[in-house]
Amino acid sequence: MANEAHPCPCDIGHRIEYGGLGHEVQVEHIKAYLTESPVDAGKAVIVIQDIFGWQLPNTRYMADMIAGNGYTTIVPDFFVGQEPWHPSGDWSTFPEWLKTRDARRIDKEVDAVLKYLKQRCHAKKIGVVGFCWGGVAVHHMMMKYPEFRAGVSIYGIIKDSEDVYKLKNPTLFIFAENDAVIPLEQVSLLTQKLKKNCKVEYQIKTFSGQTHGFVHRKREDCSPEDKPYIDEARRSLLEWLNKYV
Repeated sequence: MANEAHPCPCDIGHRIEYGGLGHEVQVEHIKAYLTESPVDAGKAVIVIQDIFGWQLPNTRYMADMIAGNGYTTIVPDFFVGQEPWHPSGDWSTFPEWLKTRDARRIDKEVDAVLKYLKQRCHAKKIGVVGFCWGGVAVHHMMMKYPEFRAGVSIYGIIKDSEDVYKLKNPTLFIFAENDAVIPLEQVSLLTQKLKKNCKVEYQIKTFSGQTHGFVHRKREDCSPEDKPYIDEARRSLLEWLNKYV
């Protein structure tokens, strides 16, 4: 559990106790967590980790939730064996650590996972969902890979590039009003630029009173006033996938 008196740059929230419904698989050079859908609908979703890695129970919980709604889900190790960030790490070293894990340099891994989903899981329609670091990765993938029918970027924003607004397919962006990592000014700029440049469907939803990590890092029973926002964000995620994948 995070010390709320000393919030970190990624507001880690709560690490839930969760074992998972899926199993680990090898996808070419990377490991992944796979949960098969209870119905074979030919649909799959790639779920992308935050800075705390592909084994974080919270991320696997979200993958299993999506799988329960008709999608085979996979959580690949996009750090490719490198250590995830640890909550007790020295945050002064975080910028240097992050340079070695660029969320926009994962094409080799994306290609491998897409091939696996199509050949081994018989997926014909594929979406992508990512949290924080993974949200940045989703934004990148929705600009480069037209085969993704839909994307959901959750508190992830690309700050240092102008050419990030020409999305290939429908993308939902979810943000928190009180995000120490992503100021509302950046959300406003994204909104303006998408309105001007984007030719496909998109939606930006900002949730009042919430902080970075609220969709997958807040325990649903820790604060009654937060629960409606957590539920609505997760419902919006699923509705977006259901509409476009």
